[in-house]
Amino acid sequence: MFEQTFKNIDDILHKDAGCGSELDYVEQTSWVLFLKYLDDLEKDKATAAELSGKTYTNIIAPEFQWSVWATPKNNEGKLDHHIALIGDDLKDFVDLKLFPYLKKFKADAESADTIEYKIGEIFSELKNRIQSGYNLREVINRIDELRFRTHAEKHEMSHLYEDKIKNMGNAGRNGGEYYTPRPLIKTIVKVVAPEIGQKIYDGAVGSAGFLVEAFDYLKHSKTLTTSDVETLQKKTFYGKEIKSLAYIIGIMNMILHGIEAPNIVHTNTLAENIADIQEKDRYDIVLANPPFGAKVRAEVQQNFPIKTGETASLFLQHFIKIMKAGGKAGVIIKNTFLSNTDNASVSLRKLLLENCNLHTVLDLPGGTFTTAGVKTVVLFFEKGSSTKKVWFYQLNLDRNLGKGNPLNEKDLAEFVELQKTKAESENSWSIDANDIDQKTFDLSVKNPNKKEEVALRQPQEILEEMKSLDEESTDILNSILELI
Repeated sequence: MFEQTFKNIDDILHKDAGCGSELDYVEQTSWVLFLKYLDDLEKDKATAAELSGKTYTNIIAPEFQWSVWATPKNNEGKLDHHIALIGDDLKDFVDLKLFPYLKKFKADAESADTIEYKIGEIFSELKNRIQSGYNLREVINRIDELRFRTHAEKHEMSHLYEDKIKNMGNAGRNGGEYYTPRPLIKTIVKVVAPEIGQKIYDGAVGSAGFLVEAFDYLKHSKTLTTSDVETLQKKTFYGKEIKSLAYIIGIMNMILHGIEAPNIVHTNTLAENIADIQEKDRYDIVLANPPFGAKVRAEVQQNFPIKTGETASLFLQHFIKIMKAGGKAGVIIKNTFLSNTDNASVSLRKLLLENCNLHTVLDLPGGTFTTAGVKTVVLFFEKGSSTKKVWFYQLNLDRNLGKGNPLNEKDLAEFVELQKTKAESENSWSIDANDIDQKTFDLSVKNPNKKEEVALRQPQEILEEMKSLDEESTDILNSILELI
């Protein structure tokens, strides 16, 4: 049912003049979905309070509650068409009353880690793009069919939302920045192996895929105590995101996965001078796929000791600085970072090798990221001691990756297993830090164990080549004879 509802909503938005792409569909679905989720959350909290003999005070004022403005019901539990807003009346209410009311929550909230603050922040960052009040009414009616009350419902909803993010990633227009393949994220989380009590950070949070998968990993890592649940909800997951749409999607994704008030801040991570980072600002775990390729302005580069216009290289400096001593990281980066000869790349590799233990490099095949033709690697490192040995694993698959043939967890199973002992194989090898060129710090992926496959040719092909060589020899011989 959920899947069909989402498809119907996309069909409605496709007809609306204000929504031009999959990105708009996700954004507009998100804010309506969020308000329906909030309504169900308040009902659950009111029921829980009643059962324990307490009184629950609603976050949202009566006239702005979902059941009042969005879906007023008659005695039969069906939409009351006599009082339900529609057309321009509905659009005007949403644009001129609802959004301004919800924006104010940010200023009135007690702190940034409350659901009230997130409500205010979300509705400060976006606007209603659905131009037709009739289309908006249809979207609201569809979303009202959805339920977020049981664990199974929330689980199904979160998976469908992930699918929407994935589709948005495939839709182009930079959508790929929102989606890192989930099998890869799960593998990175598994190798980094965070523990409850550690603070996990993604400074380029996007759709919050890393934080969501880390939450899922920790939820199943042990039997959770009440204290563990509280820690996971409020003191574990932290992120920063510069783009409004990604910020909204990241928060919504985390909420749907069960984190009520995500600690995601809408800010430009690179605008922060890393010299100002103090011990209290640091994290135990960094998981990230920072954007790459964008040219960063000179004034932003001043925030970093190694100045470069490459976004990912600035993020890597930020991550190294913001990690606690003993902290662990799994970071995706373009594979050219390992061998680029420019001064910034050389200096950054030197910094990484001398300040961290770069213990593992996972070399991924082309097509891992279906919307970009670049090759990437994953750097796994720990802060606090220099690198002694780097273990490389080259993921060699017997098929080409693409939209219809994506990376899966089975593809990465051997890597996960061999990484535990840093074993050598046809796909893996180690290099000693002393053998790394101390001028270039080149870390190029050169697999010494991969056997070169010699293609056996067909007999007919060999005979034809022999015949061709004979004819060529005869021609040369005749030319020589003519000269004599």
